[in-house]
Amino acid sequence: MNSVVKTINLGKEYPLPDGVLRVFQGIDFEIQEGDLVAIMGMSGVGKTTLLNLLGGLDRSSEGQILFDGEDLRTKDERELAEIRNKKIGFVFQFYHLLPEFTTLENIAFPLLIKGMEKKEALDRALVMLREVFLEEKAGIKPGQLSGGEQQRVAIARALVNEPRLLLADEPTGNMDWKTGQAILELIRDLHQKKGLSSVIVTHNEKVARFCHKAYLMESGRLKLLSRL
Repeated sequence: MNSVVKTINLGKEYPLPDGVLRVFQGIDFEIQEGDLVAIMGMSGVGKTTLLNLLGGLDRSSEGQILFDGEDLRTKDERELAEIRNKKIGFVFQFYHLLPEFTTLENIAFPLLIKGMEKKEALDRALVMLREVFLEEKAGIKPGQLSGGEQQRVAIARALVNEPRLLLADEPTGNMDWKTGQAILELIRDLHQKKGLSSVIVTHNEKVARFCHKAYLMESGRLKLLSRL
């Protein structure tokens, strides 16, 4: 299998008035084509920080992140934005939908940013809306949707650009288990259908069981778990 993202001796620290806060160091991690990976750990251990580095939303303090063999450290902000827009889909715990736009318009938004003609963008957004089973909600605004429905819209928005990599940060953190389970099953089905490589950050072992393999982040290190 080909590597999609690989980190080499990755470290991240933040300056403090009296020194530095080292979040993690020495992270060697690889996501291959088709991987569905969970990163587990308690709140505050650096899971989201790692996800942001993998997605080019933040920069590391040390080490390398290779995306399709290219070192993200060598990219300027414009180049990073282009990689995110074309190759990476993000799903967050809080859906970050635009309240003044309809469901369909929210999904089409990344395509419009990329410069796609409006009709084509809306047509492609409608296809994605069907894939998350919400076609009948196309003209509804996010505030009229349930939490599970809003997350389905967010997933459709993340995948409308046909990315190579899906990064999901606690995607079921705001939901009861029944709703969350349906979201995880949808992510798993779309992961397989679209040939994605995917990473789900979670503190919940039940969420991690939906993935092919799981890592535990603890004490600034990342360890592959043999089983859950």
